[in-house]
Amino acid sequence: MAGSAPTFKEIKQQIAAGQTAPIYVIHGPEGYYVDELVKTFEGMVPEAERDFNLYVLYATQTEPEMVQEACMRYPMMADRQVVILKEAQSVKADYMEKLAAYAEHPNPQTVFVIAGRGDKISGAKFLKAARASGAVIFETPKLFENKVGPVIETLVRNEGLTIDQKALAMLIDHVGTDLSRIINEVNKLKTALPAGAAITPQAVENLIGVSKDYNNWELVDAIAVRDSARIYRIAEYFRSNPKQNPSILTGIAIFGFFSKLLLAIYAPEKSESGIAGATGAKPYSGEMKRLLAGMKNYSAWQVINAISACRRFDVRAKGIGSRADEYDLLRELLFTILN
Repeated sequence: MAGSAPTFKEIKQQIAAGQTAPIYVIHGPEGYYVDELVKTFEGMVPEAERDFNLYVLYATQTEPEMVQEACMRYPMMADRQVVILKEAQSVKADYMEKLAAYAEHPNPQTVFVIAGRGDKISGAKFLKAARASGAVIFETPKLFENKVGPVIETLVRNEGLTIDQKALAMLIDHVGTDLSRIINEVNKLKTALPAGAAITPQAVENLIGVSKDYNNWELVDAIAVRDSARIYRIAEYFRSNPKQNPSILTGIAIFGFFSKLLLAIYAPEKSESGIAGATGAKPYSGEMKRLLAGMKNYSAWQVINAISACRRFDVRAKGIGSRADEYDLLRELLFTILN
């Protein structure tokens, strides 16, 4: 098992089969995988044994010597014990280096789990010793924006549901790249809807609390066709509901549209398949419809100016060089795009 880099699913299968390594390092930017694997490791110890065969320690509150002492103990009336060290991403390299000696000769009856939620742990010497002893090092993969849609579609399909493309766009806009939030929202929909149901925009609005008429995707649709009345109506709704509609995310959505629109305008082949190849938009999708509309309504020069305006808005909305209200800045951005 030394030097191996198994997947999330493979680690869960190892645990279920009882074929565990002496040390696991579970760390990285996506907290969902860390949380799920930690729960799975905790589940290795029966409830009745947890008081003496499961140790959950926090690196920010526990000295390395105490961690090593816990790992060196032997299980009581069981084949193994589990020691979990949480918040390991929050301590400096010298903390983990003090555990390198244990990593060189780990207790065969201990499963030692080091969890770094949101970031990687430090300590090259410790990691080298752990690998040499057969440790499993799992770095959680970051979920990128262009993968959110396929992830949601897969989760929905696995729950026996289908999802409307507009409803999918609303969910993407609402959850961002936080996998834990994505799974929570899909679970809400699964619980509330009957088996085999289609997730519609109305269902997302009623069950998740996202407006089907006033959201970033609707705003981008209006921008694509230069519907100024609708654009400003949505912007005013955002102003009156700031918690659900942070202007920074709106700016990102607008910037993303114009960035892809520029690629579409300069695509060698102007058919839907050619634009799909240049931009990544699916043929016949809502995104493709927006791009085709944008190509009719904006010149390349207007798109370049819009991208520059989005960048200026992003900086100023974060308070750099401006103290103006963020929704006033958003309205200014929209005015610039339309004029």
